[in-house]
Amino acid sequence: MQTQDNFDPAELAKFSDLAHRWWDKESEFRPLHQINPLRLDWIENLIPLKGLRVLDVGCGGGILADAMARKGADVLGIDLASKALKVAQLHALEAQTEGVQYREISAEALAAEQPGSFDVVTCMEMLEHVPDPSLVVKACALLVKPGGHVFFSTINRNAKAFLFAIVGAEYVLNLLPRGTHEYAKLIKPSELAAYCRSADLNQTHAKGLQYNPLTKHYWLDGDTSVNYMCATVKA
Repeated sequence: MQTQDNFDPAELAKFSDLAHRWWDKESEFRPLHQINPLRLDWIENLIPLKGLRVLDVGCGGGILADAMARKGADVLGIDLASKALKVAQLHALEAQTEGVQYREISAEALAAEQPGSFDVVTCMEMLEHVPDPSLVVKACALLVKPGGHVFFSTINRNAKAFLFAIVGAEYVLNLLPRGTHEYAKLIKPSELAAYCRSADLNQTHAKGLQYNPLTKHYWLDGDTSVNYMCATVKA
């Protein structure tokens, strides 16, 4: 499979410029810190992580990877943003997090190197930032063991998602830096489901992520019209 060039240098630069703020819970990454317990609990309820070998694709500064390691998993976080990885490594040292390592490598390259090596693969808030998300899905499928679990989260592509996830989150509420997401790169659930089917991943569960700007409260429900997550199992 293709092992390189499935990345956007502008996207990497965007997140690298903010790398030093990954663990500032009042920074641009505040939403990730706020939703992390929700997504972690959802994953844990479907597959308890303790003792499992877990890969976090597009780990950034390590917010989810660190949390999964604290649940007792043996975690490898990978990303192509060097500065973000250094922040993740530094945080692991400062927080004395055991069971987490980080590596600068693409999912496609790691799939060629270590196929079928992980019990669980997570790829959260990353697919909408790469040129060809289907290649990342395929790589995740190659990396997980047969019967293993792969989790994805991304943003739907429709008028409501444009209004809430881009106009609302980036330009009105300032929850995210302007330009974080491009509408054309957003992914419909049906498209993600097709990528998964072609990679021999069977979707088992889906959840929507909601936000109330008045109470500043996030929660999960069955509405996948804007932000959504899906769980899959390798055939």
